[in-house]
Amino acid sequence: MDSGLVLVSGLAVLALLVIVPLIAAVRGYNRLVRLRAQVQASWAQVDVQLRRRHSLIPNLVETVRGYAQHERATLEAVTAARVAAMGTPGGTPERVAVEGALTQALGRLFAVAEAYPQLRASENFGELQRELAGTEDKIAYARQFYNSAVQSLNTAVQTLPTNVIAAMGGFRAERYFEAADGERADVPVRF
Repeated sequence: MDSGLVLVSGLAVLALLVIVPLIAAVRGYNRLVRLRAQVQASWAQVDVQLRRRHSLIPNLVETVRGYAQHERATLEAVTAARVAAMGTPGGTPERVAVEGALTQALGRLFAVAEAYPQLRASENFGELQRELAGTEDKIAYARQFYNSAVQSLNTAVQTLPTNVIAAMGGFRAERYFEAADGERADVPVRF
């Protein structure tokens, strides 16, 4: 056999042994980057809906205050929970916890509103209630989309061969946006 042909064949095999894994590694890395970007984008959508909810709460509290002035503790709890939620960085386990506390405080606020027929009959209160219910639906959808993106990323980070690339590239599993313990008992939340 010609030594030139053996050399070319050897180089071709060597090239395949280097190039194929390199291409696979680049594709795996790029996939992880896309998945991480999807998680970040989907969290941004959750955050948009949470901010919308935060913006509705002051009007809701003021409307209830006009009818139920002696329910001060409930109104203050909702306001404090809103402030805590707005002051907690997005995408953190603490944010999930304070948003759960806000949901529970809003549930107590609507329970108080049930005791005031004039308040429930108020057009302003009804509109705010509908807007908040719509926003809660959007939050639930955005949270579902976020959790789906997290699941895809976490699966890629934990399975072969992308887990090797993930470890070298600094990718890590993300946390799901789970319902707080108090929310689980009340699902589905309807106002």
